[in-house]
Amino acid sequence: MDTTNQLKAVLNFIVPFPEQELDEIVSCFKVRRVLRGEQLLTSGEVCREFYFVYKGCIRTYFIDDNGKEKTRYIMPDNHIGTALGSFISGEPSFEQIDALNDSELLVINYTDFYRLNEDSVYWKKFYQKILEMAYAFQTRKIESIMTRTAQQRFEQAMKETPALFQQVSNNVLASYLDMTPETLSRLKSR
Repeated sequence: MDTTNQLKAVLNFIVPFPEQELDEIVSCFKVRRVLRGEQLLTSGEVCREFYFVYKGCIRTYFIDDNGKEKTRYIMPDNHIGTALGSFISGEPSFEQIDALNDSELLVINYTDFYRLNEDSVYWKKFYQKILEMAYAFQTRKIESIMTRTAQQRFEQAMKETPALFQQVSNNVLASYLDMTPETLSRLKSR
């Protein structure tokens, strides 16, 4: 399946779109290939892009006061996302976005994203749905960090997203699961 058909499938999975409207929406996305380690957004910049990961993996993260990376969200193949707070508000981002491996992305800019939100009832439903999904995901993640042990978080991730263990480094995975790399290594070796 090519990039645009895969994007259509993901959009339709979230909200069913009429085919003609879907063609117009997909035409707003531009292909971008990025290399592992490439920064898509640095802290202090305003986020002006929304991403669909066709192949590869990107992440949103921030660096805490102690200089440690804290990964908020990992987007492997067929996932969508951005630094949503900055994208919505137009304010500088606390988060950063980088490519965890060589990736092929479809990117829509802020102007086209919100023009579609004005012009399309279906895109507006899509936008509402992704906001709801993002809120639910972050709420579950916070609850998990606050109420589960490192081992329970590890086991949950192995059950829900086992592919991440193959796609991302131990350091990134540990920061995503809010544990040290040493704890993650110990849990993986059991």
